[in-house]
Amino acid sequence: MQVPQHLTSDATHCARTEALAVLSERAPAAKAAAAQALYARVLERSAAVSPQRALAEPPGLPGRPARPELVEPRKLGRRSMQSPQGRAVLLHALAHIEFNAINLALDAVWRFGGMPEAFYIDWLKVASEEAHHFLLLSARLAEFGHAYGDFPAHDGLWDMCERTRGDVLARMALVPRTLEARGLDASPPIRARLQQAGDHASAAILDVILRDEIGHVLIGNRWFRYLCDQAGADAHQTYLRLSDEYRAPKLRGPFNFEARRDAGFEEEELTALAGLEAQQQPDD
Repeated sequence: MQVPQHLTSDATHCARTEALAVLSERAPAAKAAAAQALYARVLERSAAVSPQRALAEPPGLPGRPARPELVEPRKLGRRSMQSPQGRAVLLHALAHIEFNAINLALDAVWRFGGMPEAFYIDWLKVASEEAHHFLLLSARLAEFGHAYGDFPAHDGLWDMCERTRGDVLARMALVPRTLEARGLDASPPIRARLQQAGDHASAAILDVILRDEIGHVLIGNRWFRYLCDQAGADAHQTYLRLSDEYRAPKLRGPFNFEARRDAGFEEEELTALAGLEAQQQPDD
């Protein structure tokens, strides 16, 4: 895979500089391809992560196309998955999530200097896999006669990225461990509804996404606990404090406990979620 020509010769020596350039890319397909190419180059050691390099933030992050129109989440209507149009709306919403996830991973790479080299390699892997998901969903969406940008979307994922821009610990706590972990919970029921509608091709894409997202949340857990250990802080209490401080979305069940366990959540956290889920159950 070739790195896009808009990346400078200096950037070809520093993967974090390249990650910033890819983050600035506005065209979704070009961004996805560049994210995959960058991870491949880092694995080949033709680009170094340069953890200590100081990078200045350019205006206009993240790069994104003029469409989709971004609206309040409450303005996004729901449609039945029994109709092709309803499934297209769903696939578009998932593609939007994956496009944002590419940006989130790239932002962690360029923004947070001074971390171990493995941190950057992990998040470049995440960016590459999110790009793969986006391209799968885009191709499936095209089979419904639509493209990314055809339906409105919301900006909740990037909003949390903005809130945690100054704190890598908060970023690790509240993006992979909160927002992306919600995807672990949401994926099985969505897949079941697609399967029920006879859309086996879309359901198969959900299988790929869930498998990879478990690994992404595991990476978030790993680096969150690393940072807690570095600070001598209790991970569970630190998470609760950061959730309040940054106004993270309140967690709601049902939870996918098996996937969350595979993604590195500890039994204390899972027990707390089980208690929360029980409280949220309607009375008989």
